[in-house]
Amino acid sequence: MSIEFIWPWVFAALPLPLLMAWLLPRAAENTGAALRLPFYQALTASSVVRQSTPSRIRLWLAILVWALLVIAAARPQYLGEPVHLPISGRDLLLAVDISGSMETEDMVMGGRVTSRLIAVKRVASDFIERRKGDRIGLILFGDQAYLQTPLTFDRKTVNTQLLEAAIGLAGKRTAIGDAIGLAIKRLREQPEGNRVLILLTDGANTAGSIAPLKAADIAAQEGVKIYTIGVGADEMVVQGLFGRQRIANTELDEATLKAIADKTGGRYFRARDLQGLEQVYRLLDKLEPASQDEEVFRPRHELYIWPLAAALLISLLMVLGQLNLLQRLKPVGVPHA
Repeated sequence: MSIEFIWPWVFAALPLPLLMAWLLPRAAENTGAALRLPFYQALTASSVVRQSTPSRIRLWLAILVWALLVIAAARPQYLGEPVHLPISGRDLLLAVDISGSMETEDMVMGGRVTSRLIAVKRVASDFIERRKGDRIGLILFGDQAYLQTPLTFDRKTVNTQLLEAAIGLAGKRTAIGDAIGLAIKRLREQPEGNRVLILLTDGANTAGSIAPLKAADIAAQEGVKIYTIGVGADEMVVQGLFGRQRIANTELDEATLKAIADKTGGRYFRARDLQGLEQVYRLLDKLEPASQDEEVFRPRHELYIWPLAAALLISLLMVLGQLNLLQRLKPVGVPHA
């Protein structure tokens, strides 16, 4: 927090009135004819005494006004505390599947079996925290896709919205194509070369108005790079009539997810467990590193208005004081002989 002068060289003008008084010739005294009154000295004797003190005050006030005008001309500015602004590296959207199948419990976290969505929240949350310098947004999709959080530097808000996502909030089915289409709409206005979508799902496209591969073609045209993540164990343990049985996970459409990534210049990843999911997001950190640079901004507030206003106010008071003094010294009429 400090005050700076943008044009400090203006202070060289401070002694200018003294130089003018020293270099310029004095004004010639008026020696013309005048009407001499015998009582003139008596009339002005008291006024000289009364004017000597106010004239000194006016002189010092004039000096103060000149100094204030010079200070205002030097443009003083108040500098606020430095504000660190991240330099955006990428505009990154996370599209997370919250369809009914994401509640399948085939992930192990902390020694306990948990659902796919809870595991995704845990790993994706850490990923979001590491993306300092990127603008991040969140898309949730089921039967429909909707934008939960627009692109923002506020990673805390994105994290909160992700953790609050619930199964079935957008329907029980999976609209992968619609999620890609919504991401394209949000990223197409951003600078080229940093448009990234990370799409995570555990199933196949079973809903929506646009086919995933058609959406991928449009994404490639718009310069949106898509990384796809297939989540879920290869086998699921289910409770049947004859006890717990293991069945193969055939819901995941890996072929389509690979094709989406290939069309847009991204990559496909398979996350079979929590450790695999963590490795995927750490690999994404390497493929799309977050910006580490920061821009420092210090807010500036112009202060010239204060010395300028003070100079104008003092000048106005001097004029009013002069008028009042002249009014007091106004000569009275001379009686006829």
